Amino acid sequence: MEDIGRALAAALGRGEGVRGHTSPNPPVGAAILDRTGELVGQGATQPAGGPHAEVMALREAGERAAGGTAVVTLEPCHHQGRTGPCSQALLDAGIDTVYYCQPDPNPVATGGADFLRENGVNAECLNHEVDALIPWLTSVHRNRPSVTLKFAQTLDGFTAALDGSSQWITGETARRHVHRDRTKRDAIIVGTGTAIADNPSLTARDGDRELPNQPRRVVIGGRSLAGHAPNLHRLGFEQYRGIPDALWQLWETGARDVLVEGGAQLASGFLEAGLVDHIQAYIAPTLLGQGRGVLAGAVGLTITDAVRFGTPRITRLGDDVLLEMTRKD
Repeated sequence: MEDIGRALAAALGRGEGVRGHTSPNPPVGAAILDRTGELVGQGATQPAGGPHAEVMALREAGERAAGGTAVVTLEPCHHQGRTGPCSQALLDAGIDTVYYCQPDPNPVATGGADFLRENGVNAECLNHEVDALIPWLTSVHRNRPSVTLKFAQTLDGFTAALDGSSQWITGETARRHVHRDRTKRDAIIVGTGTAIADNPSLTARDGDRELPNQPRRVVIGGRSLAGHAPNLHRLGFEQYRGIPDALWQLWETGARDVLVEGGAQLASGFLEAGLVDHIQAYIAPTLLGQGRGVLAGAVGLTITDAVRFGTPRITRLGDDVLLEMTRKD
């Protein structure tokens, strides 16, 4: 199984590397071992309309794929869309065994594993969680974009001082992480209040340099931004009056993974509507005592009303800590 582990690591890496580039398709990675166990092909899902991960890996493997093993982060698709079914491509290449990390929940695309088994190919689900696929899988189950609420706060829970100043609560390492993470998202969402008060760019940057993959910039709220937010007017943005309309329009236009960055009123609106799937909380070892909070008001009257999240990952970023949380349904 050492060869399978090496191929799995390669496939996971390829899938993670295309996050933010593939929607509405999932960011899948694939690897091919030849019949001797040598890694001969790797691939990842290309932007919408392009080849899927399995096809890219098979192209790199060439004839050495025959009699070999494919390791894929998601069950091979079994439908004809803008590209052909990956299940058929694997069969045509002479693959002997397919390992896949997760079954495909999309009713349009599922069935690849059964097709392969019916045609004499061993197909086994590894039941291995794939970080890169979590937002996409969430979106399929919810039938809307996966929503991550992101904020930076002091240790005592404030996102800004009483005078509104917030630059910077967290350190440089955490801020660099924020920008790298933005490249993996389909859209960044703020409210009109934040757009007017902060004049954000909502771009992914490395210092003054914009990174290659930029998310869509989205503002929610009925207030006009005419005469405000010059950065957004310069860069271009979308505006929607309310949360339901925004999520529907984003879903219909291919977004599957969105990041809500504020402000407090918008964050409360998403939470109260039960629409926050994940949280990224960047916590600085800083105390303010008083200040502005993450939310505009209480989400419940008692502790039993609290919205609960699990914490699958904790990352230290310089002096700061990132808590990545998933809602408990």
